[in-house]
Amino acid sequence: MVVMFLCSLTATAGAAGGGGGGGVAPAHVKSAEVSKAEKLIKAEKWDEAISLLENAAKSDDGNADIHNWLGYAERKRGNTDAAFAHYEKALQLDPKHLGAHEYVGEAYLIVGKVEQAKEHLATLKKLCGKGCEQYKDLKEDIDAYQAKHASAD
Repeated sequence: MVVMFLCSLTATAGAAGGGGGGGVAPAHVKSAEVSKAEKLIKAEKWDEAISLLENAAKSDDGNADIHNWLGYAERKRGNTDAAFAHYEKALQLDPKHLGAHEYVGEAYLIVGKVEQAKEHLATLKKLCGKGCEQYKDLKEDIDAYQAKHASAD
C-alpha cells in the first residue's frame, strides 16, 4: 500500500513538472499548500499561487518542487528575474529536477538566450532521454523559437 502511494506520488510529481529523475519518491511529501498552489497555477492565478508557495518555502526551503513552481508562476506573470532565481535554487537543491530544467529552458527562450535553453535540453537528454515529456516539450519550444526567428531574419 505504501509502495503504491509512493509510486503514485512520484508519477504525479513528474507529470506535473515536479521531481527529478530516476523514479524514486521525492524527498518531500507534497503539502496541502503546494497542492492548492498547483491548482491555482492551472487556473493561472499567479499571484495567489506565489503567495502560497512563498509561505510553503518558509517551512520547507529545501524543497526543489516549491522553487520550481515559484519559478514557473513568476515566469508566467512576466517576472523572469525572480523565475531564474527560483529555478537556480531548485536546480541547486536537485540538479536532476526534470521540470526545472524544462522550465528554465523555456525562460531562456523568453529572454532570447537559445543556447542556454539548448544546454538544458542536452541535460534533459542525459537525464531522461529523448522520450521524456520534459525533453519533448522543451525541444518543441526551441524548434518553434528557432523557426519563428529564422523567418524574422
